[in-house]
Amino acid sequence: MTDLLIKIFIKDNNDVSSPDTRSAYATLASLTGIAMNIILFAGKLFVGILSGSVAIIADAFNNISDAGASVVTLIGFRLSNKPVDSDHPLGHGRMEYISGFIVDMLIILVGFELFTSSVDKIIHPSQTNVSMVTFVLLVIAIFVKLWLYLFYGKIARTISSAALMASSKDSISDCIATVLVVFSSVCTYFGLFSTIPIDGIVGIIVAVFILYTGINAAKETIDLLLGTPPDKEFIREIASFIKEFPEIVGIHDLMVHDYGPGRKIISFHAEVPSDSDINHAHEVIDRVEILMGEKFGCIATIHLDPIVVNDEEVTKMYKFTKAAAKAVDENFNIHDFRMTKGDTHINVIFDLVVPTDSKYSIDEAVKAVSAKITEEIPDCSAVIRGEHPYV
Repeated sequence: MTDLLIKIFIKDNNDVSSPDTRSAYATLASLTGIAMNIILFAGKLFVGILSGSVAIIADAFNNISDAGASVVTLIGFRLSNKPVDSDHPLGHGRMEYISGFIVDMLIILVGFELFTSSVDKIIHPSQTNVSMVTFVLLVIAIFVKLWLYLFYGKIARTISSAALMASSKDSISDCIATVLVVFSSVCTYFGLFSTIPIDGIVGIIVAVFILYTGINAAKETIDLLLGTPPDKEFIREIASFIKEFPEIVGIHDLMVHDYGPGRKIISFHAEVPSDSDINHAHEVIDRVEILMGEKFGCIATIHLDPIVVNDEEVTKMYKFTKAAAKAVDENFNIHDFRMTKGDTHINVIFDLVVPTDSKYSIDEAVKAVSAKITEEIPDCSAVIRGEHPYV
């Protein structure tokens, strides 16, 4: 069904890097969600009022909030697709993340409202009356929400959308919630647990599911806004791509800035032999920036970093320094290595990469590695700049 809708309503559906195609996917997902959730809301509200079940009524309003969330998602995608302007030179891509966060907040709000109404139902219990029509409608709602979970999930993965992935997770949470409502209705219909306010208890359980889903989704969206490490597979693809250029012998200080789906800025230092022709090396770097833009759909900025590779003494000292750093902590690494010789001592100058989860602070790591180098070679002085990795 999902594939059929995509073929009918989205032209060039394979070109997911195109902002227009992404917007078409988002429009299809949002309008489908709005229509389905409004229908579910109307049906559940009708039987909820007839039966007097707070769980069914709450589940109905959960659906109308989902319809509102789809409207927010649609608006977010439209805004994120706006072209760059003088106030936003990197575009409006993060509006998609903001719309996803608003959706998450709506989910949390619905969960909270459901929780309070369910507590009130336990404190002030009232008789509920369910019929076979109630069961049929709720079972249909479960299958509709299960399909929406798969529908949103496929489109979210296709266009890498945090907002639609939040909608997908909300849909599976709704499935679980409605299953519990069905359980409550069955108990009421057959007079099971008649001495227990089962309707209110199930309402609380449903609310907890919704709150859990909303809070987790909000955390993921906030992480995207704050900045998270890029996907490891993406980093491997970049490293593999750079290996195609023999003029570049290594890279470091790789950073990926995410300004919304399809709007990435990648920067790193490219190590080239210091005895290379500087004009040729610069030409290679320019070509890599252009090709990376075409391959990864990004803006690439590369700093050319000359390093000594053909001096046996420097190479030997580099290996010694790297071993000294790893003797302090196996996870330490070094780059930007240089060596200068004076009349009385040798200077080794380099950057020390300290993992963010290391037991050492940057200052402690610098002092420990410096001491290790001086311990092994007393006339060697280390000039170290410590840093955390960006990926």
